[in-house]
Amino acid sequence: MTTRPDAVLFTDIEAAAARVSAHARLTPVLQSHSINERAGAELLFKCENFQRVGAFKFRGACNAVWSLTDAVADKGVVTHSSGNHGAALALAARTRGIPAHVIVPQGAIRSKAEAISDYGASVHRCAATIAAREETAERVRDETGATLVHPYANTAVIAGQGTAARELILETGPLDVLIAPVGGGGLICGTAICAAALAPQCKVIGAEPSGAADTFESLQRGQRVGPFTPDTICDGLRTLVGEINFSMIREHGVEVLTVDDEATIAAMRLIWQRMKIIVEPSAAIVLAVAIQYRERFAGMRVGLILTGGNVDLDALPWQEPISGHMA
Repeated sequence: MTTRPDAVLFTDIEAAAARVSAHARLTPVLQSHSINERAGAELLFKCENFQRVGAFKFRGACNAVWSLTDAVADKGVVTHSSGNHGAALALAARTRGIPAHVIVPQGAIRSKAEAISDYGASVHRCAATIAAREETAERVRDETGATLVHPYANTAVIAGQGTAARELILETGPLDVLIAPVGGGGLICGTAICAAALAPQCKVIGAEPSGAADTFESLQRGQRVGPFTPDTICDGLRTLVGEINFSMIREHGVEVLTVDDEATIAAMRLIWQRMKIIVEPSAAIVLAVAIQYRERFAGMRVGLILTGGNVDLDALPWQEPISGHMA
């Protein structure tokens, strides 16, 4: 059987784990008894908010950067990102001593955009559309000869993101369910590939905002939907799922469950209060899913990937009262 050129295998995740081990952190797995009681399940949180740059994105970016040959790497890397991936690629490039160019759309969260510059990348601004991001990235690539490291539709990035689930399963043992956020699809694909190899009985669930539910809709229709206008506080999940990512999601039988922003904000606040750790909305959505669909997961061992903790502290989402919140 011929392997597709865009396929990612578990051996690729194993190789990525070895490649990034000198640079990425082995993040902790935490639990909260009170949150377990709220969810009616044993929840095991893989805390990627403690990863370098404060997000799981460093894993994929680091693997992509260190996968390049010296001749290719010397010309640098380029990507488009509203935050975490851009910062991750900037830092990964710095670990190898090569240039990084990041296209940042207007309206990106200020703290995330500032981090990209702080990690040493050249920042290029563009309009807040996917088309503008891609066009600007292509122009910079042509001008510099840099290699495009797409935020999610990149096999090296997907393999790198899968190392988070690999660490979680190897530390915790068998899981009944593994929940990860889904935006462009890099993390959920890496997670599903890893689970299929290490815990084939484990059901993989993608957590998606109801205001940006393109992956859910695509699965319902049986084909990838076109561009959409997201409406969600989860800034890391506003992206249309990638073509290769959607194919992998279908291939591995990933199910997507949606929640609204109010449930996500309540879950975020609950994590801050009970676990005493900072997570962003795009991370807290996994707990929102676990609680909203608690009947589905009752009595199970559930792994949840908390993807990051890069929050604009000047604009916390509960500064205005949220009716019916869980805290």
